[in-house]
Amino acid sequence: MTHPAEALLDRWLADAAVLAPAAGRDLWLAEGSLLLRGWSEPQRRYHTTEHLTEVLAAVDELQAAGAVDADAALVARAVAWYHDLAYDPRAAPGSNEHRSATLARDHLHRLGVEDHTVDAVEAGVLMTLDHEAGGRGPATDAVHDADLWILSAPPERYAAYRAQVREEYAHVPDDAFCAGRLAVMGPLADRGRLYRTAHAHERWGARARANLQAELAELRRT
Repeated sequence: MTHPAEALLDRWLADAAVLAPAAGRDLWLAEGSLLLRGWSEPQRRYHTTEHLTEVLAAVDELQAAGAVDADAALVARAVAWYHDLAYDPRAAPGSNEHRSATLARDHLHRLGVEDHTVDAVEAGVLMTLDHEAGGRGPATDAVHDADLWILSAPPERYAAYRAQVREEYAHVPDDAFCAGRLAVMGPLADRGRLYRTAHAHERWGARARANLQAELAELRRT
């Protein structure tokens, strides 16, 4: 059976061959190995290869449903690989996303990826800072929805996600964590529409709202 990390590396190599055909397998492999090391750092509990795998699977679903075409899906997958590459739970707000965007730009340029694609990946990474900023477009919309797929996960997975996030912020006292979580999740729940693509809105929206409302009710009782 293929190890999950091997499967992820195979996916990266396939996309890298399209994104940077002149770079060659050695550079593709070196970058893929670097990416996997980043996603496997010990401080991570939610922002791990499991999250990366789920985001890629969500992009696959959107592509299969016709919500995004093959070219935009390729860019969205590149964003997925880099969007949490820099991740420190103790960092200042926005720092992780800006550092990840800089890494994406530098590394993709080094591989020889075309400028317009690098720009699109950087914009997609920065959009994940608050899922509000950044331009609209098929690739960015797909990343927006795929990164927020977790909100629509089955109850058991959603509960595990919440526990993983709490572990990442174990250094934060309970009352401060609760307030911070309310500040993040409350505005999401108040949005008229959680997901940008029609497929995600129709297939994931109701489950996401149920999960959010249940979590917010619990947080407000704490």
